[in-house]
Amino acid sequence: MPVTTDNLEMCFRLVAAMLAGALIGYERSYHGRPAGFRTHALVCTASSLLMLVTVFEAHWVRSDIDMVRLDPTRMAQGIMTGIGFLGAGVIVKEGLSVRGLTTAASIWITAAIGILAGIGFYFPLAVSVLLTLGLLSLFRWIESHMPSQNYYHFEVRFERSSDMTELTLRHLIETFDFSIANFSYRLDSDKQLRRHSMILRTTDNNSASKLAETLQANDAVIDYRISPTGD
Repeated sequence: MPVTTDNLEMCFRLVAAMLAGALIGYERSYHGRPAGFRTHALVCTASSLLMLVTVFEAHWVRSDIDMVRLDPTRMAQGIMTGIGFLGAGVIVKEGLSVRGLTTAASIWITAAIGILAGIGFYFPLAVSVLLTLGLLSLFRWIESHMPSQNYYHFEVRFERSSDMTELTLRHLIETFDFSIANFSYRLDSDKQLRRHSMILRTTDNNSASKLAETLQANDAVIDYRISPTGD
């Protein structure tokens, strides 16, 4: 294959897309996310590759250019629609906890960055990579220092004959600056166990660990589970 200006340009765009996706993917891999370095690099490169099909249509459409009209934006729309399925695959719902939303959003914007590489918009590509990395890294630090309410899904089990009443349990939980919502009741008649589940809310990041230590030391507690409901 002859080395032409267009061929070099296509290679440059693919490499630019791969590097952009790899940068974003590295940040995800560093924080232990399932869709990381290779996934983002592949998504971004694939988006760029598909856009080359329409941007360089003259290389493969042999008909008269006046007879054939291709719309590059339709390819971009198809890419973003398909990426939605890939993003949905990294979103995990466990009980009331939903995780993976940020990673799904990063995959989506990585596909858009790949489209920019495919059509040769290098300046907005560079700016979007910097903004994305800033959102994923710098904003993480800002978010961790912002006052916010933390929500937890809490389940606990006691023996039916235990003296841990609802009033006692509520008082124990509220001691650690939690507010309680959706308090539920369940009795396991076979094992003679009482189970309560609820949603806890607090502004103290250390409340959950303090509550867990107290429950662990309480002989009336058979088992418990405290899980954050956020991403």
